[in-house]
Amino acid sequence: MALSPRLEFRQAQSLTLTPQLMQSIRLLQLSHLELNDFVEAELLRNPLLEREDGGEPGEAEAPEPAEGSQDLSAFEDTVERSERIQDAASIADGYDTAVDNVFPDHAAQDQLNPQSRLDRNGASATGEAPDIEQYVASRPLLSEHLENQANMLLRTQADRLIARHLIDGLNEAGYLTLDLDALAEQLGAERADIYAVLEAVQGCDPVGVFAQSVPECLALQLRDRDRLDPMMMRLLDHLHLLAEHDMPGLMRAVGCDREDLLDMLAELRQLDPKPGLAFDSGPVETVVPDVFVRRGPDGAWQIELNSETLPRVLVNRVYYATVTKKTRNAAEKSFLSDCLATANWLTKSLDQRAQTIVKVAAEIVRQQDGFLTHGIAHLKPMTLKMVAETIEMHESTVSRVTTNKYLATPRGLFEMKYFFTTAIASSDGSGDHSAEAVRHRIRQLIEGETAKEILSDDTIAEMLKKEQGIDVARRTVAKYREAMNIPSSVIRRRQKKDFEAAAGKITPVA
Repeated sequence: MALSPRLEFRQAQSLTLTPQLMQSIRLLQLSHLELNDFVEAELLRNPLLEREDGGEPGEAEAPEPAEGSQDLSAFEDTVERSERIQDAASIADGYDTAVDNVFPDHAAQDQLNPQSRLDRNGASATGEAPDIEQYVASRPLLSEHLENQANMLLRTQADRLIARHLIDGLNEAGYLTLDLDALAEQLGAERADIYAVLEAVQGCDPVGVFAQSVPECLALQLRDRDRLDPMMMRLLDHLHLLAEHDMPGLMRAVGCDREDLLDMLAELRQLDPKPGLAFDSGPVETVVPDVFVRRGPDGAWQIELNSETLPRVLVNRVYYATVTKKTRNAAEKSFLSDCLATANWLTKSLDQRAQTIVKVAAEIVRQQDGFLTHGIAHLKPMTLKMVAETIEMHESTVSRVTTNKYLATPRGLFEMKYFFTTAIASSDGSGDHSAEAVRHRIRQLIEGETAKEILSDDTIAEMLKKEQGIDVARRTVAKYREAMNIPSSVIRRRQKKDFEAAAGKITPVA
């Protein structure tokens, strides 16, 4: 058969991810803070976009004046206002005394900021409202606090440069996370110089910063109090025994009796293992819910979007029509057309994003009605696939919608991802159990222990199977217990004995 070129027409369906479609998908997984930043950038770039609450000048109707009121100009109203309000000097003259006697803080405030005089309604002399943020107290930054001290302690610029790098290597708790040998190689300095500067700045306030471990941090604070004796040093070297509540082993390692050990532990409790947390480390972002879940009058759950987190934008078509009529350049017309298409796409994408969030949240509430009504013990196992099949969406879409989104429920504030948990099979075939509900039950069993009845992982697994029919293995119980930062049964037994001994209930055996 001879080969020859030919033309054929075929009809087929295909999905093409355009840049705008990819951007719409990306908008789903943005939090409300990230979404607001994205919209702000679009407002600056696109002249056809404007906020819904920001009307154009002249659009808002002026309120009608009340009957009998006179139309005053801004100048006349200001003059009349100034005549009614007396200043501090006039009031002091009326009492035949000095201003400082009537208003003690007035003279000092005028010297610091003459423009900050406020009238009785809170307005300044310039007619502008005061900036409340100027009066809010803020904690100093740890880096700034240490740099001020290092500049006074160290004399040479080389030492101050080393100190600045050491300060940059501190974490929020005040611990040094740098490799000193690597720092010496980076700066081209001697290791002895690095350690000399480190020893100097370790005396800065707060005492304990620039330590590389918890024992070193506590040792710096004890040395400052002149309480770092050999016995206390041995105690700091064996802090792991204290974490395990192995008091007999700790007494043998330190070489002291129980009374001396209790005295040293009382001194350690007065120290701060994280001295850097007393300083401001940056702005704290408050979690704001994206969806409110409330019980309606008829007993059904009501889903409502948080309007404060949703940026609302409008397309200014009047401005587009006005500018297009006066534009003759083809490039400018193309730019305006692109701006109009982008603005239409953004408003449509924001509306579609809001509808998708409501749809997913409604399905989560429907499937987790037991949790919202009775508590965490009734949390059902739920997967992305279960929600996606019900609302006829793809799993990836549900995953993006539930990322960084929060539900405000009568049970508290929860991330949407919280409700998606794995299923644990039931031994009696009554239904699967949520992994989060199983963890909650394990925590309840451990909190109800006594010093004489400490539950092992095997015992907890047997109790779960006997009481609620939860078929869970011992290693699964151990995994959940470690994820909740709960120690083993051996350490819990020592903790319970020490607690009851401190309360005078039992006498521990050394």
